[in-house]
Amino acid sequence: MDINIRRAVIANLKGSSADNIKKTIVDAISLGEEKVLPGLGVLFELVWQKGSSEDQSAILNLLTQSLA
Repeated sequence: MDINIRRAVIANLKGSSADNIKKTIVDAISLGEEKVLPGLGVLFELVWQKGSSEDQSAILNLLTQSLA
């Protein structure tokens, strides 16, 4: 079975409202299951690719603080 996680995540959320996407993220995190990590990774990838260098710096700063 060949599953393209990127395409599936994007297709499932395409056209969703910000509230719907937030609910999806919160639900995935609250499950605490390893199987949702690839989907969250796809969302992170999209944010990273679309973000400006300032956005990326802010993300890196937040991650650094979160891991301290």
